[in-house]
Amino acid sequence: MADELRRVRTQFINRSNVALISQLLDDLLDDGVLNDGEKETIVQGYSVIQDRAREVTSMVIKKGDDASWKMIAHLKERDLNLFTVLGLNTPLHPCSPAAASNQNKAPRQDGGANCSYPVTEASKKNRVALLITNMEFSNPSQNRNGAKKDQENMERVLRWLHYDVVSHTNLTGKQIEEAVVDFAKHPKLKSTDSVVVIIMSHGKLGKVLGVGPQPDEFLLSEIYEHLSTKKCPALLDKPKIIVVQACRVDSPAHPGKAIYITASTEVHLTLESIFTEQSGTVYVEDGTGEYIEDALRSAHREKDFISLLSCTPGTVSYRHPEEGSLLIQYIADVFEQHAKNDHIEELFRKVMQRFEESFGNDKHQMPTKERCSLARHFFFFPQ
Repeated sequence: MADELRRVRTQFINRSNVALISQLLDDLLDDGVLNDGEKETIVQGYSVIQDRAREVTSMVIKKGDDASWKMIAHLKERDLNLFTVLGLNTPLHPCSPAAASNQNKAPRQDGGANCSYPVTEASKKNRVALLITNMEFSNPSQNRNGAKKDQENMERVLRWLHYDVVSHTNLTGKQIEEAVVDFAKHPKLKSTDSVVVIIMSHGKLGKVLGVGPQPDEFLLSEIYEHLSTKKCPALLDKPKIIVVQACRVDSPAHPGKAIYITASTEVHLTLESIFTEQSGTVYVEDGTGEYIEDALRSAHREKDFISLLSCTPGTVSYRHPEEGSLLIQYIADVFEQHAKNDHIEELFRKVMQRFEESFGNDKHQMPTKERCSLARHFFFFPQ
C-alpha cells in the first residue's frame, strides 16, 4: 500500500484542495495514524495546500502499508472522483490473507560476503559525497527554478545514509572539474566504503553546463577519469555512485529555454513539439551546444562504478519550479523507503520503474544506468 500511495503521490499533491486535506487529516488523527503534534505541524507549518498534501503523504508513506491503506481508504470515501482519476482500486488491507500472501517473499539473498562490497559501522562513519548544484546562470533565462529543492532533498538523503556532504553551488565548467579533482584527494576516501557524486545542471550529451557565458562545459567522462584506479587508488574496490540530473539533447535553436506545461493537462509530447508548448507549472529543461560522443574507458581503470543519468541520449529531463526535478524526487522517495534493504542497482531500478508507472506506455523521460562496472552488490547498510 505504501508503494501504491507513493505511485500517485505527485498527482495527489497537484489535485488536492483545502477541504480534502482537512478531512484526511481529521480521519488520520482519528485512526491514530497521525498524532496531534504531527497534525499541528502540517496545519501550522504549511500555508500552501500542496505543501500540506506533500507533507501528510510523506508522513503516511513512512509509517508503512497499514497507514497508507487507511489514507487510501479515506480518500476513496472523501473524494471518489479523485480516487478514480488517480487510477486507484478498492484498497486491499495489508493484513488480509491475500495481501499477506503477496508480502510472503523469501528473505533477500546476497550470495554471501563475496557477492557484496564490505560495509561496516566504522566505514559508514567515513563516507563522503560530492554534491554540485547549478541554479543561477550568467544568462538569467537559464536559471533552474526548483534546483534548490533538489539540493535540499539530496543533502537530506545523503546525510541519512551517513555521507559527509561536500556541497557546491553555481560552478563554471572549470570549477566543476576542480571540485571533482579536490574530492578525489579527500582524506576520508582511504577509510570510506563508497562515494557518491551528484551533479545537477543543464546539459547535453556527454556534458553538463557551467554557469558562465556559454559555451561553458564540463565533460562527464572526467568524473570517471579523476576517480579511476589510476588517479584515485584510495577508491580501489569501492563503489563509486554517480548521479547526473541534466538533459542530454542538442537544441541550439532554443538556448536555455524553459518550457512550461500545465500540471492539470494530460501531456503527450514528441521531442519536436516540446519546443512549442507554453504556460503552466511543470517544465522541461534543455541543454545547448555541440553534440559529442563520450569515450569508454578500459575496465581496469573504470572499476566499481555505477551511474544513473536522468534521461536517455537525445531527450530532456523534467523539473518542477517548486518541487524540483522528477529524478531527484523519485530518488529521495525510493532511497528513504528501500535503502535499508536493497542494493544500489535495485534502488536505481525502482527509480526507473517509478518513471514507467508515472507515464505509462508514453514515456517522456526515462533515466538510464550507464557505465556500470560493479562486480558485487552494494548495500548502504550492513546486512
